[in-house]
Amino acid sequence: MRVDSPTLFLSYARADQKQASKLAEALEAGGFKVWWDTLIEGGAVFAKSIEEALTRCDVVIVCWSRTSVESDWVRDEAAKGRDLRKLLPVSFDGTPPPLGFGQYHSIDLTRWRGQNDGAEMSGIRNAIASMTSKDVPSPARPATRKSPPTFVTRRTLLVSTAGIAAAGVAGVVAWRRGLIGGSVPPSGNSVAVLPFDNLSGDPDQAYFSDGLSEEVRATLARNVLLLVMAQTSSGKFRDRKDDARTIAEKLGVAYLLGGSVRRAGDVVRVAADLIDGATGFSRWSQTFDRSLRDIFAVQSEIADAVANALAEQVTAGGRLGRGTGQDLSSSGGTTNVAAYDEYLRGRALYDLSSDEAAERAALARFDAAIMADPNYAAAHAARSRSLTAIANQYGEVGQLDELYAAAIVSARRAIALAPDFADAHSTLGSVLFQGRLDARAAREPFENSRRLGPGDANVLARYALYSARIGRKNEAADAMRRALVLDQLNPLLHRAAGAIQYAARNYADSIPPAKQALSMNPKMSRAHAAIGDALLMLGRPSEARAAYASEPAEDVSLTGTAIVEWKLGNVQAARDAMTKLVADLGERVLYQQAQILAQWGERDAALAKLERARTVGDSGLIYARNDPLFDALRNEPRFTQVLASIGFDPIT
Repeated sequence: MRVDSPTLFLSYARADQKQASKLAEALEAGGFKVWWDTLIEGGAVFAKSIEEALTRCDVVIVCWSRTSVESDWVRDEAAKGRDLRKLLPVSFDGTPPPLGFGQYHSIDLTRWRGQNDGAEMSGIRNAIASMTSKDVPSPARPATRKSPPTFVTRRTLLVSTAGIAAAGVAGVVAWRRGLIGGSVPPSGNSVAVLPFDNLSGDPDQAYFSDGLSEEVRATLARNVLLLVMAQTSSGKFRDRKDDARTIAEKLGVAYLLGGSVRRAGDVVRVAADLIDGATGFSRWSQTFDRSLRDIFAVQSEIADAVANALAEQVTAGGRLGRGTGQDLSSSGGTTNVAAYDEYLRGRALYDLSSDEAAERAALARFDAAIMADPNYAAAHAARSRSLTAIANQYGEVGQLDELYAAAIVSARRAIALAPDFADAHSTLGSVLFQGRLDARAAREPFENSRRLGPGDANVLARYALYSARIGRKNEAADAMRRALVLDQLNPLLHRAAGAIQYAARNYADSIPPAKQALSMNPKMSRAHAAIGDALLMLGRPSEARAAYASEPAEDVSLTGTAIVEWKLGNVQAARDAMTKLVADLGERVLYQQAQILAQWGERDAALAKLERARTVGDSGLIYARNDPLFDALRNEPRFTQVLASIGFDPIT
């Protein structure tokens, strides 16, 4: 067991001792130090020692059951864990938690039978990784023979002289039930950074004020004790038409950080104001007058000041523990003003995502940032994403290898420069998966990103989608749930939540998130087609046809139309859609052509298209493992070979 691995406190009812023993054994075998006991009652000295263990441990795992919800001991221990922000609930039998704990997501152990390598244990490990700054040991291989574990029990604690490392308490709080869920009171450590107002008098300087507010947000998000709303959701309130209390309620946060930026030449004035979302009154405000050379110090000053202002809400001692200051290893940042300026301009262009010209203009800005500071890790990561976007959206078949190779080089360079920069690891995982079609190689960078970026909604969403594609549906759902807490007003995340449900073959459950995305952005592409796919799988082809007809993205609209018209008996309409798809998009949609042919019953032709797609590197193949449109091909050796070449395990 690692010396610096987290220490876990296990709270359970005596009637659940058998299940608790299995859980403690699995956790101990996984490299954790577990404090538990076979008794619930105890005297005053015993109670004091339990309180000390609760205070010093890293995570309090509370085992809810029909019996434990009635136990005063378990409820008291759960309350202590909640107050210390280190509560991790699990459920032995599906019994709802008692009043006061319903907003915390419980990991379902109702079907768990004690195995070390199951999805349930993976979920627990991922949650622990999000809740502590300590190293979570790698999963242990399943043992062929179990030996009785030696546990440090509550009774042993009474006479123990071994110290416990100080706790690195959690930032995972108040998850909404389900992927979208209902309203719960905002946590006292939650904050949204609103876009800073541009007071320079020059609209072209908006990129700078937007970029500065986002950098402050990112700096705050690296503090594991804060729950920081993501940029997309916060950005919905750029114009401040609602009052502070309304905005805080819509975002589900306790505090808002607003501000303004006035830039004149090499001098910048930044005003920041922390507002209590419950009252609408300011809790802290400050103005910073600096030269541009000091802009990075200003980011850290604002972030540290906000974190300290929130400290009383986070810990009883009023201290945050981990600093939020500029750390280039985890932020990927720079101290070069020219490089920073080019990077912000590039990011503004990249976020537009309007056309190929904008994408290439963004790439040019990132290249300029790297030229000004070759060690600017965030710029290298952004360059990698730009190259990937150009390849995915505009690259011709013969260009893809070169574009993806360059993207991988840039992502690896970002990681080498900033090993703790979660976004760089996430970017590398995405390029390896989508560009190289190498699911196995992508696994490590995605896992690193999840460990390093538990407060970054984009990192979590990429991890969730990857996990869904490779069949790890529990990990996918957990990460997406967390991403939606951090970025609940982002329609892209709701569409992704639907895609995760579809990949898990929960077709009916995949429709509401897609509809939610469309309600937030009626022009969003691929959401109508996602609804059509689900309706098709539910045996409702006429409704699916209408959904495909509403889809603005030609590739998926024509694909769905060709399939559904065939199923409705309109053979000529189906063939017309296929002909148009091939004529308009050619080999860029080999995967979609294979989907159509598989649904038409033309197995050999479908397999040939899939093999050709693998040869040219069609990124659509990342969907192949879970795609129900290929179910008729799953017993074909050629299909199995395609999946194996990507690193997928077949569905069993």
